[in-house]
Amino acid sequence: MKARVPSILRHAGVLAALLSAAAAMAFGARVQGYSHAQLPLALLGAAPLPGAFAFNVLAFVLPGLLVATVAIRLRSAIDAAGDPAPRWSTRIGAQSMLLASLAFAAQGLWPLDASDLDGGGSSRHAAAWMAWLLASTLGAALLGTRLRPRRGFATASVCVAIALPLLAFVLPALVPAGITQRLAFAAWFAWAIGAGAFAANARQP
Repeated sequence: MKARVPSILRHAGVLAALLSAAAAMAFGARVQGYSHAQLPLALLGAAPLPGAFAFNVLAFVLPGLLVATVAIRLRSAIDAAGDPAPRWSTRIGAQSMLLASLAFAAQGLWPLDASDLDGGGSSRHAAAWMAWLLASTLGAALLGTRLRPRRGFATASVCVAIALPLLAFVLPALVPAGITQRLAFAAWFAWAIGAGAFAANARQP
């Protein structure tokens, strides 16, 4: 049993991405007129849509918790690898990604309210989204600039740190917001997959 646990955890990022994508496709198909290109993902979990609770759990809460396990393992792997970079920066980077994953999960715990998009519930959802974005950008930037000996993972982290703000604040003026949001989530899940592989390899003797 012990030999299986690292293998399962190593693929937590893949499971998170597949779970969120499958929930988006399945529940999006149930809502007549819903456009993935034009509308935010969280709208599928807005009250009072049928199945909103299940969607929020499958698309946000469980994927966020899965990526949280990746971030926890990443911090331990950085220490185990004996990285020569300043320990405080890499630890803060991994911790920021842990906070980002919890903020991602919080988007499902604080869903939108379709009848009051400016109300308290919707405002908390927006705050969780912003926390996810800021923590992800900071964490990826710190890891990308401080893990230079692991150029593949470091380069991917830098790319994510650059891509997320562009997708959130710049590209929506040129590309439909639904597309840019999904690309941002996809970039984050791709980072999680790479982080899981890095953590697993760093633990190998």
